Amino acid sequence: MYSERFPARTEVVRIRSLDYHVWRWGALQSDAPPLVLVHGWMDVGASYQFMVDALPEAFVQGRTILAPDWRGFGLTKPPVPTDHYAFADYLADLDQLLDHYAGERPVDLVGHSMGGNIAMMYAGVRATRVRRLVNLEGFGLPASQPESAVRRYGEWMDEIRQLERGEMALKSYEGLNGVARRLMKTNPRLSQDKAEWLAQHWAAPDASGRWAILGDAAHKVKSAQLYRVDEVQALYAAIAAPTLAVEASGDSLGQWWQGRYTLAQYHERLKAVANCRTAVIEDAGHMLHHDQPEVLAKLVEAFLSD
Repeated sequence: MYSERFPARTEVVRIRSLDYHVWRWGALQSDAPPLVLVHGWMDVGASYQFMVDALPEAFVQGRTILAPDWRGFGLTKPPVPTDHYAFADYLADLDQLLDHYAGERPVDLVGHSMGGNIAMMYAGVRATRVRRLVNLEGFGLPASQPESAVRRYGEWMDEIRQLERGEMALKSYEGLNGVARRLMKTNPRLSQDKAEWLAQHWAAPDASGRWAILGDAAHKVKSAQLYRVDEVQALYAAIAAPTLAVEASGDSLGQWWQGRYTLAQYHERLKAVANCRTAVIEDAGHMLHHDQPEVLAKLVEAFLSD
């Protein structure tokens, strides 16, 4: 199994009536800005271990590095009761996590996928709290039309009923090896040693002895609110932090949306960010922090030290 170069410590902090589980690396206290790493949908904070391990030792030991498990993921339990998640809650969770760990100090913020979208929006809302911003494949969604709200609200209500009937349950697996195989099936670039290590943090045994994903099934209920590009662009325009947008050569957008939303459209949206540069990591898919952690670590370390 994969052996950590910089083993993490973990702790739980009370945030908005939730016990938030947080992964920590590096210094307990440091004069350098805290580095906050936020994960994507159906992922966990431990997902950043490979990238952290690829950072220079002096960088890691000179910083406080934090990676929370979002509400309803990993070891951060969901609100009880809950039958859906509102995206704005992630912004408020992050805001109070930064209150706890950084006070008034600006942080360096890195987000992957859903976490990248949260990071970009947060950096617009709280521009003075983010010193440097790194977005890892947080592309946003295709533009929506107002008339789609008629269908969307109906789908949202229908999916809540499906959740209550148990029709949206997450899969479970026979043993830790089953979880590792599932991770490698989703990401063929993921090596077996890393898959086995990640599996033990991505899932846990349930009452029947099977291994269940550490994610609340209510996350599968799509948002009732449409994705409004004009609002997102206004948030992008409010970002003051120098921003690095990193994408993988595998073109996740092309695979997901089949022309409904393209990299060219994403790059056009990024023009709203006043100080934004882009980078592409070769031989990588959407989980680029798993596929090429060394390359990504060099990019991130150089950008944060620039």
